[in-house]
Amino acid sequence: MDWKRKLSSRKFWLSVANFIAMLVVVLGGNSEVATQVTGVIFAGGGVVAYILAEGYADATHGKYL
Repeated sequence: MDWKRKLSSRKFWLSVANFIAMLVVVLGGNSEVATQVTGVIFAGGGVVAYILAEGYADATHGKYL
């Protein structure tokens, strides 16, 4: 499995956020808490995608010039 591709996928992070938000609601949390948790997950996903993209850019810097 290509974890770099999975962890930088918006669809993956949307699925994770949706699952966790629904879990919060099922376990008795309100929609406000679910929205906050979803925001935190999306922010974390953005950071992970940025780190992977920058790591890839740094690793291939100069190889294709």
